Amino acid sequence: MAKKEIEKTQLQRKSTLSCPECGSTNVIEDPVRGELVCQKCGYVISESLVDTSQDWRAFDSEQMTRRARGGAPLTFSKHDLGLTTEIGKGVLELYKVAPSKRAQYYRMTKWHKRLIRSKDRNLSYALSELQRVVSFLGLSRAIHEKIAKYYNEAVNKGLIRGRSIEAVIAALTYAVTREMNSPRTLEEILEVCNVSKREVGRTYRYLARELGIRILPADPASFIPRFCSILGLSDKVQAKALEILKKAKKAGISSGKGPTGIAAAVIYIASVLLGERRTQREIADTLGITEVTIRNRFKEIISKLGIESEIKEKEKELVGEE
Repeated sequence: MAKKEIEKTQLQRKSTLSCPECGSTNVIEDPVRGELVCQKCGYVISESLVDTSQDWRAFDSEQMTRRARGGAPLTFSKHDLGLTTEIGKGVLELYKVAPSKRAQYYRMTKWHKRLIRSKDRNLSYALSELQRVVSFLGLSRAIHEKIAKYYNEAVNKGLIRGRSIEAVIAALTYAVTREMNSPRTLEEILEVCNVSKREVGRTYRYLARELGIRILPADPASFIPRFCSILGLSDKVQAKALEILKKAKKAGISSGKGPTGIAAAVIYIASVLLGERRTQREIADTLGITEVTIRNRFKEIISKLGIESEIKEKEKELVGEE
């Protein structure tokens, strides 16, 4: 695509050129000599042109794709979008410099740091903090990029002033994970970010309003695969939990209730029915949900679905086997 655009630009440039000797607009390019020549009188209009074509040959589309080259892609996860360079740090770089030039090298390094704008310093620290949070929570590259993009927007709009970087990152992480259907509980995020729940909530509401982030309530189904994985339950339990959740939604049990509590309750019911029982306390401690919440949601679901007797029998069987 870029090659076609370059060729188009070159054709447009040649069509506007005219020979200063005879005034003809019939100008051709000699790719071997790197010259623009008037075809009518032979006058050389320009010479030593830069060759913008590739320096390799490709004989099919596969070779074209494999041999295409370019720099690193732009990324919001770096304060400079991954474009600028930095003077090398460390002993190895220092000893590559001649002894007579080392003082100058030190001065250049120092001034390079001083000339960075405060915005870039803020982004540099914040994005390194974001990298730590993303790594701890096991988030995908796409989520990482989107959080970084929102943070860049917030900095450009002056929304960060007066708020801690950790609170902003925690709030954006909570928002984006929900937006991209890979939610993390607030407790999980607070575990890695050293901020209070109240501060994160206030920052989240402010940023969502200012950046125009519109997020629907989290779906309990989005928590079930990860919760089952954490608890070491099989795919059968996961599928059964999703089936029970679907029935609970039809019965109107899930509306107005916390999604994590609903997800934990249906996982408990599915684990009992399929003989892979985890205790309510074990689920509560592992997932960071109160045991009372799980018990209340559990009672509501089995009562509405009419499976109380079946669940109690299964529980007795499993307790007897233990």
